Amino acid sequence: MSQFTTEHTPAEIVKVFPKASDLFKERRIDFCCGGDRPLGDVFKEKEIDKTVVLGELNSAFDSWKLEDHEVVDWDAIPPAELIDHVVHTHHAYLNEELPALGQFVTKIFRVHGANHPHLKELHRLYNDFKVDMEEHMIKEEGEVFPLIKEYQKNPSEKLLNHIHEANGGLEDEHEASGNILKRMREITNGFEPPADACSSYRITYARLAEIEENTFQHVHLENNVLFKNL
Repeated sequence: MSQFTTEHTPAEIVKVFPKASDLFKERRIDFCCGGDRPLGDVFKEKEIDKTVVLGELNSAFDSWKLEDHEVVDWDAIPPAELIDHVVHTHHAYLNEELPALGQFVTKIFRVHGANHPHLKELHRLYNDFKVDMEEHMIKEEGEVFPLIKEYQKNPSEKLLNHIHEANGGLEDEHEASGNILKRMREITNGFEPPADACSSYRITYARLAEIEENTFQHVHLENNVLFKNL
């Protein structure tokens, strides 16, 4: 792919050019849960100047191609290997980070909540996100992922239908969690701490940005690669 057009979807673009996810987040363009819509439709809906965004996107892509990058063709990875990658990379990260970051979110709410009222909503949103993702990962690892691995060994239409039904529920959960992340980004001004923020405040926002990035990549791999290729 040499240039991106309005016919390409955000999900397709991120597969080829992972760094495009930064531009999409900045423009609030969904590349994971709702990433399978052509850019042209997204631009119209959001009233975005397609010339400007495509120019930025293709310019960044041209520069990126001149650098030495190892790009993984996720579509070529067998489902069982992709599942292992998701579990050992993204699930492992969330299992460690969710409770640890929760302590920071609670701390800045307790210390700064009186002067920064949005921290109350952030605290609630984060804990909703934490519970949702923990339950979601348990469901994936305990139910859906084993079904997909079994299907690769012993494919059947009945099993595939079962998987597709289960995946529909997972994709709904992905969208709900993605909406929470978007709201957290909105009320924190893009995870930009106030000028007078203390060290804990700044660390919290930086780690929230990291968990957003990791989760969106995680959901992108599941929705737009793993589930779509079954």
